[in-house]
Amino acid sequence: MFEFDQKILSTIAKRLLAKKQTISVAESVTSGLLQFALASMENAVNFYQGGVTAYNIAQKFKHLTVEPLHALSVNCVSAKVAVEMAKNVCQKFTSDWGIAVTGYATPVPESGNKVFAYYCIVYKDKVKSKGKILSGKQEPARVQMRYATVILQQLSRQI
Repeated sequence: MFEFDQKILSTIAKRLLAKKQTISVAESVTSGLLQFALASMENAVNFYQGGVTAYNIAQKFKHLTVEPLHALSVNCVSAKVAVEMAKNVCQKFTSDWGIAVTGYATPVPESGNKVFAYYCIVYKDKVKSKGKILSGKQEPARVQMRYATVILQQLSRQI
């Protein structure tokens, strides 16, 4: 159905291996696409620590220790939540790098009927890249793939 850019995946893998660094993922709206992409890279066992797909507030709190009052106030979709997810997944998996994404793949009242996601990439507890990814209203799988692709592009620039 969809394919990741193999050049970007290869760049990420080679850089992580060369630097002997590890990475883990916390995702929501992408439903495991980032984990799938990282796990499919050559020699992934040597740098990919694992990931968590937490789709609701309770699971993001339980597994990724997001601050619950803020998370509840924003339906668990904000830049702050993405940063907390990225930092905390690093701690949970003892990795150097962490990626997180939270957002909406379909328009819903909680999103103001808009389609967007927040992402964050951290390295050793420092934010290296974060932002908001906007998307048009289209098939949810295409939106999810767009989010994952943009995040992997950003990661390849940071490593």
